[in-house]
Amino acid sequence: MDALDLVMLGRRLMKIGEEAMRGSTAPSLPIGPSLVLRDLFGHPDSSITEITDRTGLPQSYVSESVARLRANGVLTTSVDPDDRRRTLVRVSEEHARAVVRRGARPVDAALAEALGEDRAGANTDAVETLQALAGRLRKTHGPPGAIARQLGWTQESTRR
Repeated sequence: MDALDLVMLGRRLMKIGEEAMRGSTAPSLPIGPSLVLRDLFGHPDSSITEITDRTGLPQSYVSESVARLRANGVLTTSVDPDDRRRTLVRVSEEHARAVVRRGARPVDAALAEALGEDRAGANTDAVETLQALAGRLRKTHGPPGAIARQLGWTQESTRR
């Protein structure tokens, strides 16, 4: 396996996981608002300028995306206590809880479909391999990243 294979595998697994969390009938976000949302999971309480700098999206598009996501209850905004001219943006608690709930869904059926298997149980070896790899990576790379910490994710939270 080379680096590109690993990147492509990671992206495909991410897509399978996102589709399993979202469900097949729910539409996905356009790429711009999706980038803004992902950025905010990793960097809560960011200003529009900070989001713009990290995502590379135009400031007007970031502002529009934040406004739309805020209107849908996905994001919340507050005044920066250190500079009352700035607005800070973060993922809403309601949305974060919904992500945790949806993230606990089993992916066996989604993996079976992606692998072209007739039934979810047919891919037990793939699921076990991915679980083992995830466990090894958690051990070698310490606690979960910013997204998982904001969501209160733990291995136990996915078993509830």
